[in-house]
Amino acid sequence: MVVCPSGVFVVDAKRYRGSRPELKVDGGLLRPRVERLTVAGRDRTSLVEGVRRQVALVREALVDRPEVPVRGVLCFVDADWPLIGGSFTVDHVAVLWPKKLKALLVEPGSLGEGQIAQVQWLLHEAFPRQS
Repeated sequence: MVVCPSGVFVVDAKRYRGSRPELKVDGGLLRPRVERLTVAGRDRTSLVEGVRRQVALVREALVDRPEVPVRGVLCFVDADWPLIGGSFTVDHVAVLWPKKLKALLVEPGSLGEGQIAQVQWLLHEAFPRQS
């Protein structure tokens, strides 16, 4: 988890060396739209579902702080990203690479230092470190 001025980011880093994450969309006009994450041609949508579950737990821990945005991110390290574009969202989870994640985390936001410290403490209390 990262707490920064723009909110809380639940980050799940994955290493898929040389493989390309892609968004696959089925359906649309006549059928319900279904988004899937594929990596190297294999369906990896379960990774998105895992991040969504983690985001739900964080939102539950911050139930008294509804003004704090909580977003899920899958960060693919050493993946084969295209030179232009590449990042996308699947079911409200951002899929991107480390430099793109860094740019997202340093964006300005509405949380001040005191609020960030309070949110960090709430999350520390809700999710203590495991020894």
